[in-house]
Amino acid sequence: MKVLLIEDEPKMVRSLVKGLEENQISVDFAYDGDTGRKLCERNDYTVIVSDVILPGMNGLELLRNIREQGNRTPVLLITALGQVDDKVTGFEAGADDYLTKPFEFRELLLRIRALARRPVDTYQSSPVLRYADIEMNLDTKEFYRSSQKIALTPREFALMEYFLKHPGRVISKTEISEKVWNLNFDTGTNVVEVYVNFLRKKVDRDFPVKLIHTQFKNGYILREENN
Repeated sequence: MKVLLIEDEPKMVRSLVKGLEENQISVDFAYDGDTGRKLCERNDYTVIVSDVILPGMNGLELLRNIREQGNRTPVLLITALGQVDDKVTGFEAGADDYLTKPFEFRELLLRIRALARRPVDTYQSSPVLRYADIEMNLDTKEFYRSSQKIALTPREFALMEYFLKHPGRVISKTEISEKVWNLNFDTGTNVVEVYVNFLRKKVDRDFPVKLIHTQFKNGYILREENN
């Protein structure tokens, strides 16, 4: 396993590099976002761990940049910011997990190992998914409803893809959190609800037939249902 660590606090970098290498994880590191981006372009990594607040290009800008370049390496964001809105911003940019300072090293290690076990392109078995008047192209990352192209963020795309893989089945919030984003579900946050609402605004709001429905206390289901 090879990890890229992007963090501007030298003492923290030394501590994390030492701990990771003691756990047989190879580490490259950078103290700023611009250097981190260049390392991403030159090398392949199993997981990228990045602080959000960095000199020059910050962690969110770095994340958006590498995602735009087609880099799908799992990214764990580390930050002192812990509000739900901050986490949503990170996920919108393409993050796979989020860890708030201060944290224990063993938790970081567990998160890295969990991300490393995840196939980068888990849901690529079929290039085109269809349901009702929806069409999703997994190769081009394009999404259409009634032949109308709709722009989805990476996290919205992943969630919609999971719904399309399991139409007609109730999917719990825990399953979405664990299977779509490889996160441990926290009942104290509303991140799943936030993203389902994002999808509804784009996928259902302007169409007479609604597809994404809430099953009270159980989760969500993709099903054709007239308003």
